[in-house]
Amino acid sequence: MALLGYTRISTAGQDDRLQRDALTAAGVLARDIYSDVTSGSKEAKSRPGMQKLMGYAQSGDTIVVWRIDRLGRSLLDVLGTVNGLRDKGIKVRSIADGIDPETATGRLMLNMLATLAEYERELITERVNAGIAAARAAGTIFGRPVTDRALTAEKLQIVATARSEGKTAHQAAQLVGWSRATLYRHQQTRAATPTTTQHKLTGTS
Repeated sequence: MALLGYTRISTAGQDDRLQRDALTAAGVLARDIYSDVTSGSKEAKSRPGMQKLMGYAQSGDTIVVWRIDRLGRSLLDVLGTVNGLRDKGIKVRSIADGIDPETATGRLMLNMLATLAEYERELITERVNAGIAAARAAGTIFGRPVTDRALTAEKLQIVATARSEGKTAHQAAQLVGWSRATLYRHQQTRAATPTTTQHKLTGTS
């Protein structure tokens, strides 16, 4: 049951001495401190120092950080990291935030983090939906682009001719810039909407 430390700074010009001093004062040995020099925009799981720490830590160990925000780029990332560690039986302690899983207050703080993270998820969803609504109001069309039926019919005619000359579906589709899957999709759409010239435009696979 080891105490393991983790520090993160944003640039090589910064110094993590404050974090290291806090960790050693909390009982973490200098040799057991893992570090990253990376911006907060990078997810915790993709940082080399964090990856080494995760590979070394075992169930029963406690990871100590100066502040909980050292563990992630956002509240959601922090909580995801904390939950990932807890799933492996690894505890997390944050010195400056007073988060200690061994105390009732510390556990309360972790629960509050989970609540705040859920609130942040809801805010993100609301912002995305509001952005979509505003874009639609401005005339933006979402989904598959509207197909030019005349052009599609012309391409299907070319495909049908090529198929009658012995070309495979793949070769015929390439002639009009389609994949075979796209060809089949257009053929199925045309078959579902019969026209007087349908028999001239559809080919067999």
